[in-house]
Amino acid sequence: MEHHTILGAAEPLISPFAGLALCPAAGFTLPPGQTGPVFERDVWDFGQVVGLPAYMKRSAQILDFTPIRNPLWRAVAKEYIAALMLPGHERVRELPNAVRTPHTVQTCNLKLKEAVRWLNWLTAQGIVRLSDVSDYHCTAYVAERARRLDKTGEVIGQQSPAMARAANVVIELAHYQELFSTDRYPAGLRPFNGRAASVVAGLRRSRNGENATPVVPSEILQPLLGAALYMVQVLSPHILVLRNQVRDRQQAAPSPERQVRGVAVLEEAVRRRIADARPLDQLPQGRISLRLSKGTFVPDDPLLNVSFDSLAREAGRSSFNYRQLTALRPVLLQALDAVGVEQPWGRGAAEVTRADEQGEVPWTVPIPEDQVRTLANQLRTACIIVTAAVSGMRISEIAELAVGCRLTEEPAPGMVPYRLASKVIKGQPLGGTEDEWVVTEEVHQAVEAAEELAGSGEPGTLLFGNFAFNLLYERFRRWVNGPSGQRLGLSLIAAHPVSLRMLRRTLAVELAYRPGGVLATKIALKHVSVATTEGYANRPGGAQSRLLAEITAEEQQRNLDLTLTEYHKYQQGIRPSGPGARDLVKFFDSVDSDLYEQTKKAPHVVLNDQQIRTMLSKRASSLHLGVANYCWFTDPSRALCLKLAQTPNAKKPLIGMCDSARCPQATHHACHRPIWAEHQTTTKVFLGNLGRGQKAERERLEADLARCERVLSEIDGTAGNGA
Repeated sequence: MEHHTILGAAEPLISPFAGLALCPAAGFTLPPGQTGPVFERDVWDFGQVVGLPAYMKRSAQILDFTPIRNPLWRAVAKEYIAALMLPGHERVRELPNAVRTPHTVQTCNLKLKEAVRWLNWLTAQGIVRLSDVSDYHCTAYVAERARRLDKTGEVIGQQSPAMARAANVVIELAHYQELFSTDRYPAGLRPFNGRAASVVAGLRRSRNGENATPVVPSEILQPLLGAALYMVQVLSPHILVLRNQVRDRQQAAPSPERQVRGVAVLEEAVRRRIADARPLDQLPQGRISLRLSKGTFVPDDPLLNVSFDSLAREAGRSSFNYRQLTALRPVLLQALDAVGVEQPWGRGAAEVTRADEQGEVPWTVPIPEDQVRTLANQLRTACIIVTAAVSGMRISEIAELAVGCRLTEEPAPGMVPYRLASKVIKGQPLGGTEDEWVVTEEVHQAVEAAEELAGSGEPGTLLFGNFAFNLLYERFRRWVNGPSGQRLGLSLIAAHPVSLRMLRRTLAVELAYRPGGVLATKIALKHVSVATTEGYANRPGGAQSRLLAEITAEEQQRNLDLTLTEYHKYQQGIRPSGPGARDLVKFFDSVDSDLYEQTKKAPHVVLNDQQIRTMLSKRASSLHLGVANYCWFTDPSRALCLKLAQTPNAKKPLIGMCDSARCPQATHHACHRPIWAEHQTTTKVFLGNLGRGQKAERERLEADLARCERVLSEIDGTAGNGA
């Protein structure tokens, strides 16, 4: 057991964690015969712990203290990390500022990296004892850590999140220093005068706790989701067949009895190619360059790019004997003239409809073996994109998907609820909690393709495991924008960062704000909403309930924004139309009256949007988006849809049965005009195609057209006239 002496102390202090086996103390399970890391070691390897998240990188499982240059401070760092991992330890729980929730191995790894930066920075400044650290050192370090540099090393800005992480470690070493046995800050040092790390870095919480994760812009999401769905739904069967062909040929063993035969069997294989009109196989470019570098071929040799090993395999040999090339050259040249040379995989590919629907093309041109692997990798990425974008699953939940995770049942003919078995990792004990997601058919197809790609029928085999999505996304984008994707008619994807967290937020916003928006052009968005709601009902405490909560929060914010927008239009003289317009204008009049009274009482106080939002919030909570109208569901007894459905006690309107031209709670606004105008045009086309004998249908369509024209006239008539 090591004992360290704090510089200047008379007696050595023993660490409160001395001799501690970390895994049992943290409640981690180990396989039989494994001991796991012990506190005194300078490298803590948690790789054998049972239940580590599948998305966790191997490097994140190892806590390495050796980069800390000062040996005394390695002990400090170990005590600090052990305290974060073991908040229930008898010495840790006595500390007033200690964190009470155990940190995960991955979080401890990140904290250690920050501690290494801080302690080594002190060493570089000539500090050998923590007792010499001053508030100046703390401030100078976080300022330096926050610098954003360009490629030339010039400071171009500040990284507030990095600054906050750096300040947090500096502060926490003060909070835990009573545990340190080798060195500690001077008595009385309060880094940053006791301010929190977020305050030091200037980070601010978003208004009303609003989610700060940005959405994926529509000009990025549309081509990205379109390409991913095209790969899963159109290309995946062809890619999987080709991938299996490559795998089968790699696993095929040459026939032992044919191994002993000479050049004749090779000649036979070449002549068979001529007879079948099959081109010779072309070498990958890297192999061609290798031949030239070795000097075995000259650049103008007609056989330079011909694969001889493929002929050898076809003849039953494991490899080609180059000493036989001279004897084989005449027949090879004859074959070259007769059938040529071509990449070996994907010849005669089946035709598919281009993604832009501009005709049909072979799904692939002939490609080398390494590009078959590239295609399989791009399909895997497409499966991840579809699963994340359409289901809203987190990266940790996607990483836990395994062979056999698809759960299907058919309670009634033609009705198949698709479910996925996974685990919830975030906020759960080590090993996660078993959970299920109700998903749409698109997600089910993506996971099915991923199972085929896994190439293993063994249940429990992870489909995705640990993956770096930012790298996968960039490779996928390059493939879409490259010759292969453009030949298939895929839309270009502009350069823009995309993360799985952004895709989840985008789904929530699309469901809340744009029921006919970007996602709806590629998938049935209503089905996504139903699946999410059903998933919540199936497991109210599960992960899908959290997604539904995010969607609900976005809907509440959406309703407030829309109501505020319509109120501002009302102030500008732009009125709504429709049967419910009178009630809505009356409500806005009352808000105006209340605002007038408030300004009379306090004429020097300027009311802001947030105060107006508060006054509008009750009416905003009753707003529901129809396809071509707003529904202000304030009184269920007046809702036409509930009367038609004979469900007077329903808590929500039946938007699918809405007749907004007659319902007293429906309003029309300028944003709805394009939908009504399109319906008007379509109805006129239908009327023009009717025959003389379709009198009843003509009467119905003429009435529908008259209603449509009346709604359009009302929308145009109330825009800006103050009526």
